[in-house]
Formats: sequence, C-alpha cells, structure tokens
Amino acid sequence: MSAIVAALGDARSIADVGAGTGSYEPAGRVVLAVEPSREMIDQRPPGAAPAVRAVAEALPLRDHSVDAALAVLTVHHWTDWRRGLAELRRIAPRQVVLAYDTRRHTDFWFVREYVPEIADLELSRPSAPDIADELDAESVTPLPLPWDFTDGVFPAYWRRPAAYLDPRVRHACSALAQTNPDAVERGIDQLREDLESGRWHEHHQDLLELDHWDAGFRLIVSHT
Repeated sequence: MSAIVAALGDARSIADVGAGTGSYEPAGRVVLAVEPSREMIDQRPPGAAPAVRAVAEALPLRDHSVDAALAVLTVHHWTDWRRGLAELRRIAPRQVVLAYDTRRHTDFWFVREYVPEIADLELSRPSAPDIADELDAESVTPLPLPWDFTDGVFPAYWRRPAAYLDPRVRHACSALAQTNPDAVERGIDQLREDLESGRWHEHHQDLLELDHWDAGFRLIVSHT
C-alpha cells in the first residue's frame, strides 16, 4: 500500500477504477470508486469512498476531472483493456496501475507443476509490459511478495502451499476460479500428496529460505 501511496504523489483527487471493496484506496484523499459489480459495491465497508457502478471502458467522468487514476489488479479483467487505459489517460494526468507479468505467473510452481492449464488463461490476459507500453510509462517498479502477504492474490501463498488446499483460498483467486475445475482438483490432489510425502518441501527448499519472491507484480506510473 505504501508503494501505491508514493506513486500517487501529491494527487488529491483519485478515481479508483475497478475498485472492488476498496482495499487499496488511500486515506486522506478525495476518492471516487468505480466498480462494475453491484456485489462488490455492497461489500464496501462503512466509511469507504463513494462508489459509482461503471466499467473502465466508459468512465462517467469528464476529461482531467481528477488528479490521478488508480487501477489495482483489475486491468486483466477488462473486456477491452486498451480502451480502458485510454479512459484512464482521459480522466487524469497521472495513471497508477498495479498489474503483473503474465509470463512470471505461468512460471509459478503451482502452474508449472500442478495446474498447467492456468497458463492458457494467464497468457490470454494483458501483461504488465504490455500495459506499460500502452501507457508510455515513465516508471515500472517490481513489487516482490512477502512470504506472509495477506492479500489473497493467486501467488500470495508461494511459501505456504498448504493454503491452496483450502477451497476458500482457491475461490478468491480468479486464475483458479476461472480454470477447468477438474484440472484444478487434479492438481490439488497431487499437491496434497506431495505435501504429505514431503516432496514439495524437498523440491522447493530454496523458496523456504526467502522472505520475498518476485511473482511479477509491477507498479506502473505514467503522466500525460
């Protein structure tokens, strides 16, 4: 969160596009949340920034009506990601986008060894380098994941493999929720077996010695 706040700089008014429940909205700023899902809007906590239901590709804001447009782990869900990025540039002179390198995700041990079908989904999504190019980004900063990261993004449990045995964890990861359930179940069965036998820990001893791991998350900042 501190990296996002720093990237926003002195922007006082912010449009949080694809805001979800508002987990990444900075305090002390004027924030308007834009979210297409009524279910997500209903889950926003009391006191959260006001939210409008709309899609990134057609933002209900005037040109340069806010200081910064923020998009956190959402671009890969957009129907037309290039049009959505153009909208970010239209409404704000500063764009701050948190995205990920899809190729790094496909090299994640869970994909490579247990559910390789996830790679097809990931490689169909816009990757952080593509987004940075589209925005003519002035900076792209890697954000390695700490081993105890609390946000349930797909690779968050890179050093805690047993977490993936929990159906609630899998449901919260779009890469797993959108992959063939039979393929996921097959991979989970194999992971469970490898954890019980100690094979996973034997093969990934190097990860167990790390505090951070680069899963491909990139903070992209652009000015127009």
